[in-house]
Parts: sequence; structure tokens; C-alpha cells
Amino acid sequence: MASTIAFIISGLIIGLAFGYVLQRGRFCVNSAFREVLFQDYTMIRAYRLAVAITMVCANLIEDMHWLQHVENGVMVTGELYRQGFAPYANIIGGFIFGMGIVLAGGCGSGILYRVGEGNLAYVLAVCGFFFGIAIMRFGFLKPVFDALTSYQVFTGGDQVPTLYNITGINKWIIIAVVAAPILYFVFLGKPFQKAKKGYSWALAGLLVGIIATAAFWASYHYTGRARGLSFTGPVREFFLAVLFGNSQVPAPESKTFLGITMSWSALYVLAVPIGAVLSAKLLSEFKLKVPPADELFKVLLGGFLMGLGAQLGGGCNIGHSLTGVSTLAVSSWVANIFIILGNWVMVYFLLIRPMRALDV
Repeated sequence: MASTIAFIISGLIIGLAFGYVLQRGRFCVNSAFREVLFQDYTMIRAYRLAVAITMVCANLIEDMHWLQHVENGVMVTGELYRQGFAPYANIIGGFIFGMGIVLAGGCGSGILYRVGEGNLAYVLAVCGFFFGIAIMRFGFLKPVFDALTSYQVFTGGDQVPTLYNITGINKWIIIAVVAAPILYFVFLGKPFQKAKKGYSWALAGLLVGIIATAAFWASYHYTGRARGLSFTGPVREFFLAVLFGNSQVPAPESKTFLGITMSWSALYVLAVPIGAVLSAKLLSEFKLKVPPADELFKVLLGGFLMGLGAQLGGGCNIGHSLTGVSTLAVSSWVANIFIILGNWVMVYFLLIRPMRALDV
């Protein structure tokens, strides 16, 4: 496995690049899902383009055997990590997470890059995200977590269900069937137009897909597991490293330096806001902001709900809606559907219903 220096630098580079692109392209999955209800399809096109790019490229590097490492003198070929299907947890957790991102005003990655823009409300959102994760994983809600995640569905004995192994259809046929309408929808949005400032939605979606694919390769190369991008486990691992000096992730997915044992994924969590700061500074968009108390409370509550739902559901908008969906894991497709439904329910009660009341 890689040296400690390469381990650290690779994690930081992935996070810096991701944070930079998120800020410069204003890429946020919460916005993508929410704005559909207001007939604005700009960000959903960026999101779908990122999914299509990641789906094709990540499965390509898997099938071309680019996920390889030498272990005890033997070449070992790896696979993309696909999360097990825990239907009750995926459904309930996804729905709760979807509601939380509306209250917080950003998804798992969105709140991190907005910290880099200087908005202090999102510092509370990130803290609330961790508190929710910790309470669900280690606190008084742990019995709920254990009960709902204990029921898992497998196919073919002990295989993780995917869209291709439960249907018996070739994986690349499914990818083609999914990607073709996505790309058609993307091209309806005139993807070659330039943005007045920052990145266009199409360039942002393209770069997010490339970085997500690179994260699959890098996570495998440096840790031995093609985990890709996610923010639920990594945020937990980052806070555990900061608070207790240990991400509580075994080697080779973590290494010890300066007396702290930190996971590779925690490193990119650290770097995402830094990448966003660099972009915001260059665009003259960095500004320290302290919202009013009621806004701070709403964002904190939203982050807390996000943490509860993400830990229970096995992932966030990036872990499920981008990374997991791209691997064709059934768990991520189901969780993503309920993330969207939770988002839409909260948007209705928080935004649409009050607007209708004013029109009466």
C-alpha cells in the first residue's frame, strides 16, 4: 500500500478539487432536487450528467481491471464498493435525510463547500450533521439503528443486490438504458453555453463525475477499498479523529501521522472547504456571514436530521445519489428515491404551502 505521504496528499487533492468545483459550479444535489418543483431544471441536469459520467467511467475502470494492488506478491483485482440492501433503513433514513437537507439549505457536500464561502451557519449545519450521525450510530438511537439495519436482503446467496444481478440483464445494457435518456435530457439544456461567472452547470457536472471516478480509483489504490466519494462515514471519521485522535477505521484505510490516526476519507472532508475557499476567493465571493438566530437554529436542526437519516440510511446525497447510484446498487437507488421524496415533502411544507397561502 501507499506511503503515508502519498496517502495524505491523495486524500487532500481529491477534497481540494471537489470543493473547488462544487463552489465554482454552485453544485448542490439539494438544489437539484428542490428546484424541479419550481420548474428549474438547471442543477438537475448537472447532477444527472455527473451520474452518467461516474456510472460509465467507474464501471469501466472496474471492468478493465484498473482496481488492482499487489498483496503478498500476488496481484489482487478489486471491485467497486456496493452497499448492502437494508430496505427499512434505506427507506426511512433516506426520507429523513431528504427532509433535513431542505432545512439545512444544502446537502452533505453542499454544507461543506458553503463553509468555505464564509457562511458560519453551515459550520453549525456540519456540527449538527455529525451530532445526528453520532447519536444514531453510538447514542440512544443505536438500538433503532441496529434493528433497522439488521434486516438485509441478498441475492444469489450472499451477493449485494444490484440492478443487473436481480434482473439478469447485462450490466452495460442497463448502463446504456439509464445513461441514454439522461444525456438526451442534458443536451436539451444547451450544455455548451458559458457561465457568466464560475463554471457552467454542464462543466460542473462533468468535473464532478470525473472527480467521483478518480475517487473510486484513488480510494482503492491508497486504502484497498474502492469506496469512492461519500460524506456520512467520512464526516464521522473526521470528527472522531479531531476529538479523540482516531478515526476508528482500521488500516489500510487509515494511517497515523502527528499522533492522529485519520482515515483517507476524513482527509478529503478536511480539504473540501479549503478548495471552496480558494474558488470563492478567486471569484470574490468569500464573505464572513452570521445569519439571524432563527436561521441558525433551522440550519442546525436540518444538519441534525441529515445526520440521523444519513447514518440510518447508509449514506448521503453523494454516497447514495451519486456514488452508490453509479455502481447500480439497489440500496442506493432505493435510498435516492426516498431522499428525493423527503426533499419534496419538506419543500412543500416549508416553501410551497406558505407561498400558496399568501396567494389566497
